[in-house]
Amino acid sequence: MTISKLSFLIPGNYAENDPHTGLEATLRIIELGEALGYHGAWVRQRHLEHGISSAAVFLAAASQRTRRIELGSAVIQIGYESPFRLAEDLAMAEALSAGRLNVGLSAGPPQHLDLLGPLVFDGDYRSFDFSHRRIARLVELLRAEPLGEPIAIPGGKAVPRVQPGVPGLLDRLWYGGGSLKSAEWAGANGFNLLVGNVTSGEGTDDFVTAQLNQIAVYRAQARGASGRIALGRVIVPLDSASRTTRERYLAYAQSRHARTLQPNGDKRTLFAPDLVGTLADIAERLTADAAVAAADELRLELPYEFDEADYAQILTDAIGLLTKS
Repeated sequence: MTISKLSFLIPGNYAENDPHTGLEATLRIIELGEALGYHGAWVRQRHLEHGISSAAVFLAAASQRTRRIELGSAVIQIGYESPFRLAEDLAMAEALSAGRLNVGLSAGPPQHLDLLGPLVFDGDYRSFDFSHRRIARLVELLRAEPLGEPIAIPGGKAVPRVQPGVPGLLDRLWYGGGSLKSAEWAGANGFNLLVGNVTSGEGTDDFVTAQLNQIAVYRAQARGASGRIALGRVIVPLDSASRTTRERYLAYAQSRHARTLQPNGDKRTLFAPDLVGTLADIAERLTADAAVAAADELRLELPYEFDEADYAQILTDAIGLLTKS
């Protein structure tokens, strides 16, 4: 196993009656990640939950608390978004971060569409195009090409385009994969690829085989281009945890183990086992994971249920994976 880039994904939880405390804790964890030497910090964008509902706003704040670490969103559902307004928000966050933003995206009808459709969209939302074309519109806007003839602004005239102009962000757009179709689209359209601990079982009941098939399709479609593949696993080292915390971690993994034993639901969803153990044991299991070897970088997916102290302990222990690779 050779890990050249190690990042983490944090859920960004907070209490319903105290969002500030939870969000501030997440910012502190990102600061810690930078101090420890992680390559990237990613946050989940979540709607109607006690979590980060606007990745662009949150990562803009994180950019002012850090200087080196890359900052990413995983993932922004394009179906909820106005491509123009999202392009502006992402461009602003990219400028504030001095070129450290990574943008993970996904297409398709958004969750809770019947509930939120009338609130988000004007007219008949059922006729809206939620396909990859919506992402293509975002990409074109991020190119900051002229949208028309010069317009009057205070102090003179300007060419209308998405501002600020941040062309480097185009190289750091990612697509959240989990199926052969999504991997194929990402490769063919010049996106980097995010794959995690949940995937579609297409033609196989084996998680690693399914993920290797997606990576192969992505590489074939990318045709030698320098697209990055970031692979996620739930990783929980026990080394410096207290006895009580270790028992809680092991119980957490055991409660989720049954879902890894067979395909789940009509879509035959497959789950990777959580990697809970000593760092040496985790490194051994990662070495045996052929999908890890096929990816370019590894991302720790931090559990939803844990608190700031847990996250700090996990990240402090897990950075040792860089020396074991």
